[in-house]
Amino acid sequence: MMTMNALKRLLLPILLLVGTSVFAQTLATQSLDRVIAVVDDSVILRSELDRALNNILAQYSGRSDQLPPRDVLERQVLDRIILIKLQATRARETGIRISEVEVDGAIGNVANQNGMTLDQLRYSLAQDGFNYNEFRETMREELLLQRLRSRFVQSQVAVSESEIDNLLASGQLQRGDVHLGHILISVPDSADAETVQVGREKAEGVRKLIEDGMDFNAAAIRYSNAPNALEGGDLGWRALTEVPVAFSEIVEQMRPGEVTPAIRGPSGFHILKLFDRRAQSLRMVEEFNARHIMIRIDELTPEPEARAEAERLYGLLQNGADFAELAREHSKDHNTAPLGGDMGWFPIDGYGTAVAHELGHLTDGQISQPFQTDVGWHILQRLGSREQDRTEELMRRQASEMIRTRKAEEEYDRYLRQLRGEAYIENRLARGASASDSES
Repeated sequence: MMTMNALKRLLLPILLLVGTSVFAQTLATQSLDRVIAVVDDSVILRSELDRALNNILAQYSGRSDQLPPRDVLERQVLDRIILIKLQATRARETGIRISEVEVDGAIGNVANQNGMTLDQLRYSLAQDGFNYNEFRETMREELLLQRLRSRFVQSQVAVSESEIDNLLASGQLQRGDVHLGHILISVPDSADAETVQVGREKAEGVRKLIEDGMDFNAAAIRYSNAPNALEGGDLGWRALTEVPVAFSEIVEQMRPGEVTPAIRGPSGFHILKLFDRRAQSLRMVEEFNARHIMIRIDELTPEPEARAEAERLYGLLQNGADFAELAREHSKDHNTAPLGGDMGWFPIDGYGTAVAHELGHLTDGQISQPFQTDVGWHILQRLGSREQDRTEELMRRQASEMIRTRKAEEEYDRYLRQLRGEAYIENRLARGASASDSES
């Protein structure tokens, strides 16, 4: 089972949301002198900020020296809460809604991925001071933001076959993957020369601190204005072709451990560190043949009833019932039920992380115990496995995903800047409760 500290690290971006919905509504009747920011028609309360700060401080317990001074951390967290509110408001304005069933599925998926039951997740959250109902609303908010980004990418980011062909022909897919860290010293796109120079000097100063021995992740937490600053600026592994063109040629020439100078780019000055690199992954893919029975969670079949039905069917299978017959009669996956639950051949990640987890723990012919995904409860039988050469298909898919990811990051970042630029934002934090710093 995952420890709570590990779970909190996984959920840090989500836990920062705690307090922006139910918690905020509960405190909304408190006096206005506790309002530290106004975002269009909504407010951010001091209590909301304190709640998010406490989540971060708890996550960095024993490593508080990696955090920036309190006033800097407060500004970073407030900026993130403002951006969350702007996105959540825009999502609701465009008609995005998250149902109770979707929230149940997401929470169940989090618990399943981390080796917990729902009761164990509830207990772990309570032990760390998180109210479960607030956590539910936090998950709803996170799903809302994910849906907004997904809709934006679908509507604004297109990848053509010619773009895929050109990328494959360039040979760039053979350039491998890189593990990067990122620090952003933000400078408005419309900044005058003096403001740009101030940003340049700050970025160069941060670069000098790293050169003199300061840990890169600690520097990112303390100084970066990027959305992932509080995660130490870690961008994780990505294909070199996913790195923005402005930086990819520089990164390609770097050795692991090297840090770039301050680079002028979109949104300000950027400092990158190459943690590691690896060769292009092999194209031989392990595929699995499996069948399943799915009991869908919906308004007619709530989660407890779906789970009970899956457990009943599992008991029948343990007593010798025919899997294919039960799938045809009871599975709510209308694509596979007529086939006796047959899912065909697919890569291990073809049906999501929960199915992949079960496949990895089964042998051919073995039947899983009931498990939950974001759509319902499942029983899975692994029928076989094989090594399959899917080089061409995977390279085209990877090329498409690389182009889409690169475009999506650039376009969504531009969209967020536009969203903030169009909003009325009154920030009272920097100058105290009686002062204000308005953006509009």
